[in-house]
Amino acid sequence: MTRPLRVVQVGAGAMGLAWLRTLAASGDVELAGVADLDVERARAALRETGCAAPVAGSLGELLAAVEPDAVVNVTVPAAHTAVSVEALFAGVPVLCEKPAAPTLAEALVQAAASEASGRLLMISQSRRYYAALAEYRRLIGRLGPPGLLTTSFFRGPRFGGFRDEMDQPLLVDMAIHAFDAARYLLGADPVSVTCESWNPPWSWYRGDASATATFQFEGGVRYVYNGSWCADGLETSWNGEWRAVGPGGSATWDGEQRVGSSLDGAGADLLVPPGEHEQIAGALVEFVAAVRDGTVPSGAIARNIGSLAMVEAAVRAAETGERVSIEELLARAHAEALTLPVREEIHARLASWDHVSALPAR
Repeated sequence: MTRPLRVVQVGAGAMGLAWLRTLAASGDVELAGVADLDVERARAALRETGCAAPVAGSLGELLAAVEPDAVVNVTVPAAHTAVSVEALFAGVPVLCEKPAAPTLAEALVQAAASEASGRLLMISQSRRYYAALAEYRRLIGRLGPPGLLTTSFFRGPRFGGFRDEMDQPLLVDMAIHAFDAARYLLGADPVSVTCESWNPPWSWYRGDASATATFQFEGGVRYVYNGSWCADGLETSWNGEWRAVGPGGSATWDGEQRVGSSLDGAGADLLVPPGEHEQIAGALVEFVAAVRDGTVPSGAIARNIGSLAMVEAAVRAAETGERVSIEELLARAHAEALTLPVREEIHARLASWDHVSALPAR
């Protein structure tokens, strides 16, 4: 019988609690420690989730004390790079919460660190892990090459905290889930984007809580995202509502368990039961398998770059009012990454890349 991976979790905030529960429920891992700058918060998180493990104020303390097989990085996005790079160069693979980093340049640094260290860095793009989404992808494939994919997302959450103060709360904190799913569904990457964002007068956010973005993908297909985070009443699923249109007809997904295709008759819907492992539990399963057998997971940092690039490109398009080229955006991010203060091995790897768009996709 294969022994569980001994895992250290870094970060014990709200999302940290969710991850502790997921780790505790998995037979594939064993919690070896929890690190948080607020040690008392880490202890409280362990009590709340019924877990028991050593606690420390930094990852470095636990790396030396427990010699884990893997690290789960659930820190705030601004700390993702430092924590992940420390673990990678200690020889430990990392599963990191999304987004990989606050900027595309930092994400490229992480990809270079993963290459230079020879250790896996996987981003938990948790909303890829739905049985209904996989079935929806199959239905889209039956339509023939799609010409249009759309997401409608309307929710009115009152989070409080940092999201209320962000410049682009919807695009930066939430839309990456839909953008990543679009790449998965289309099996392609975006070429360019136009985007308009705004904040309705009744919004409780400081920044733009509404946006419409139109991406042109490889092959000419358009992906349109239309959403708002200050839309009370008649809310969509957290995954949004989806429609794909191709030469053979249309296919829909309600963002939950219901998918449908016009190929199966008007109004023919299929109810897809949840899979055994969905959301972050699905990400954990894929990560453990990748660590054990050396396969490259769908969330490997190099494959996740395209999803983060969609976010940064949409924000830039909204701010400038101009169409943004993804290739040009990646080139600028690569140039910026080369100026950042990083380990010599990371800089050398960044400098060796002829073209960032040649990184593995999807």
